Amino acid sequence: MVELLLKLLMIAYASTGIIATIGYLPTMKDLLIHKKKSANLTSYFIWTLSSVIVFLYSLFILQDVLVRIVTGLNFICCAIIFILGLRLR
Repeated sequence: MVELLLKLLMIAYASTGIIATIGYLPTMKDLLIHKKKSANLTSYFIWTLSSVIVFLYSLFILQDVLVRIVTGLNFICCAIIFILGLRLR
């Protein structure tokens, strides 16, 4: 029973990475295709900085591939939005 719950938790955690990535897509679309300044650059700077720290922590401290993938996706998405926002400035 415990093993099943752990597997369900792993699936749920992986799903959060996928859902969060999907959540970033409308902002990326606004910035890239519509040239609409829809991202708060100060917020995305802070989120990019914090997500790179978490991603580096997952790479060098944690030995969990799933955490590395989820934190890496979050960092990449934040960085893309920040860079696209800077280009429209």
